[in-house]
Amino acid sequence: MKLLLLLSLVALAQCSMHRVPLKKMKSLRQILKEHGLLDHYLKEHPYNPAAKYFPTTGSVERLQNYLDDEYFGTIYIGTPGQQFTVLFDTGSSNLWVPSVYCSSPACSNHNRFNPSDSSTFVSTNDSVEITYGTGSMTGILGYDTVSVAGLDVTNQIFGLSETEPGDFFYYTPFDGILGLAFPSISSSGATPVFDNMMSEGLVAKDLFSVYLSKNEQSGSFVLFGAIDPLYSANGITWIPLSAETYWQITMDRYVSVGGQSVACFSSCQAIVDTGTSLLAVPNSALNNILSALGANSNGEISCSAASTLPDVVFNINGNAFPVPASAYVIEDGGYCTLGFEGMNVPTEAGEIWILGDVFIREYYVVFNRANNMVGLSPLS
Repeated sequence: MKLLLLLSLVALAQCSMHRVPLKKMKSLRQILKEHGLLDHYLKEHPYNPAAKYFPTTGSVERLQNYLDDEYFGTIYIGTPGQQFTVLFDTGSSNLWVPSVYCSSPACSNHNRFNPSDSSTFVSTNDSVEITYGTGSMTGILGYDTVSVAGLDVTNQIFGLSETEPGDFFYYTPFDGILGLAFPSISSSGATPVFDNMMSEGLVAKDLFSVYLSKNEQSGSFVLFGAIDPLYSANGITWIPLSAETYWQITMDRYVSVGGQSVACFSSCQAIVDTGTSLLAVPNSALNNILSALGANSNGEISCSAASTLPDVVFNINGNAFPVPASAYVIEDGGYCTLGFEGMNVPTEAGEIWILGDVFIREYYVVFNRANNMVGLSPLS
């Protein structure tokens, strides 16, 4: 018995070796609100959530609803390591951080990478330009050692921003972005960090997993190369990918509210995206969902009624995945809104849903590159 207990403790210790703790910080929405800038910002920076996934011009990696994102982790770049707070984003593939070459206001209040302070930095003549729904960055590409969760990824290509125009990145509580999607959507053909982790043999398994805590709880993490048995105790349902670009899966017919089918009347596509805070749905589906839940057109609802709202149920690969009202009702200052937002998806793309943090908080999610599957384990 003691031997079994010891082996279990060793296994858990090994799991924690490559774990990046994710910390909750003030969201961009909160920061702008505190500065009295939120209303003006939203008017000046309208966006369509679908634009992240269906770019129309140039080399595009659009940000999706970072106003509300709060989960960030720490990485180090260079020798010795220079520290950066980054968003671990399964909806993009590039790693980039601000650099000392950047004179934009957005770089002035964030950590900036200095190549001259790293003995392992290798410069290139290649440039990178990424256009976002609410801003952009341009810069150069370089190679250096990137340390993530105690893993030293050598010769990792990353972007060093030279310009970050506008005020969007000035207010974001993170320095840069570490994309965890597939190489096929990487700007400038840059190899994603996790692909190098796999090719350099740094992870025991070609997968990573994510746990996002609720409310003010701590303990959120990204775990590279392992599945934590404490969070997958309820079993894992494996769902094959329908595209190796984003972490895209097929949803079965019908999304239901209180047993009533309200959307996805034939099968539709869904992207599991840690870089999206809400549940982004086609506008036609949004109207049906808000109506079924008794909310107005802005998604506002009486807080007193929130506790009686039914689950919203997603049917995926023959299994039901409910999201309760406690997950999709957002209370802020005595006002309640639903955690759904509409988006305009190109007709030729079909019906696309984005399963963001509102969904992910209900499940321990495994992103499996070995078998190109997403695994979902209920957390309650």
